[in-house]
Amino acid sequence: MLTTNKKIVKANGKQITEFENTVAQALLDLENNSSDFKDLKDLSIVAAKDYDVSDGKKAVVVFVPYRQLKAYNKIQQKLVWELEKKFGGKTVMFIAQRRVLHKATAARPVKQQKIPRSRTVKAVHDAILEDLVFPNNIVGRRLRYRQDGSKLHKIYLDRKEMTLTEHKLDSFTAVYHRLTGKEVVFEFPVQSSSSDSN
Repeated sequence: MLTTNKKIVKANGKQITEFENTVAQALLDLENNSSDFKDLKDLSIVAAKDYDVSDGKKAVVVFVPYRQLKAYNKIQQKLVWELEKKFGGKTVMFIAQRRVLHKATAARPVKQQKIPRSRTVKAVHDAILEDLVFPNNIVGRRLRYRQDGSKLHKIYLDRKEMTLTEHKLDSFTAVYHRLTGKEVVFEFPVQSSSSDSN
């Protein structure tokens, strides 16, 4: 139990959940038993959550410190493969922990300081989108307004990684909706050309 606590970095003394301990233990096992994951020794997680997707499918979202995301990305494909085996086929995703800074209001006064663009709601939500689909790339986006006033975002992914990510599209949609409250549909462009790139 003591060793898994080193893998989890919680802010403000928050309690570590049973599920986070399970994920941390899985990462420790991979770190100790495989030479491919020696880099995990210096890496930690911030949180881990289990989400229901659809038809009994589940997804595991592992939140990692923002500064460690690139290090995770280097080993992420193999790491996801191994963790999905350990968690019985649940889709595993790594997302960097980011903070949204809100504009000052009467109820929430903030010092006179500009909010960095990377901390706005839009920038954080876009970054979550990029993290979710990694190693795939987003090649196009469409925003559709429905007659009832609701919006539907269509995200087009690169066809090169289609075999790796095609079975995860519903998981991406469900997790993104849970994290941001936005409806998103992931698709692959019909043509392999980049005509939908804007």
